[in-house]
Amino acid sequence: MRFLITICARGGSKGIPKKNIKLLNEKPLIVYSIDIAKQFADKFKNAYIAISTDSDEIKQVASNYGIKSDYIRPSELAGDKAGKIDTIADVLRYTEKINNVRYDYVLDLDVTSPLRNIVDLKNAFEILEKNENAVNLFSVSRANRNPYFNMVEQKENGFYAQVKKTDGDIFTRQATPVVYDLNASFYFYKRVFFDLAYKGAITDKSLIYEVPHLCFDLDHPIDFEVMNFLMKNKRLDFEL
Repeated sequence: MRFLITICARGGSKGIPKKNIKLLNEKPLIVYSIDIAKQFADKFKNAYIAISTDSDEIKQVASNYGIKSDYIRPSELAGDKAGKIDTIADVLRYTEKINNVRYDYVLDLDVTSPLRNIVDLKNAFEILEKNENAVNLFSVSRANRNPYFNMVEQKENGFYAQVKKTDGDIFTRQATPVVYDLNASFYFYKRVFFDLAYKGAITDKSLIYEVPHLCFDLDHPIDFEVMNFLMKNKRLDFEL
């Protein structure tokens, strides 16, 4: 069983400048993904860690922490509109070629959502491995907002109502179907996922892993401050 672990980190970031290497609790953000990638590689043995970046600075930081790479992300995959799946597929093809191997699974670790540990990855992979029909799995958290209850959109008549409706009326959040937020922390893909040329992580054959602890990604500067505070003051509800 062969794994490719991908860590994708482009140089440009508008919301949080240089966020992929910005210090989080005195450690560059990308290093949290490098550390967990190494733990996974140690556990599953046949695993290779690949960095996908267009930034020499990010590549140097990764090299300082033991992950060296000659791969350079193409410019067309380094912009705001570049799809993550295309980015992973490109480094997958490159790595398979230079290593002369075909990987069975890809584990993609999102740099901006570092709140996961080896137990999460192990349990999540077991879910995917046991389902022969699934092509991938992604991490989620229970959603605070619900499209059946307190999320609305404009309808064809110009008025606003719930995004989704059930057969009966729902008047409490507790009565709604359970929905999840993608927390962007990690994604497992079977190799066939890329053979089938899916363009997005959400497919007709996807599974989820509900992270049983705090998990969120860094979109805005305040997110970074909150996560930094939680780590420095040992307020996380789990062990990294």
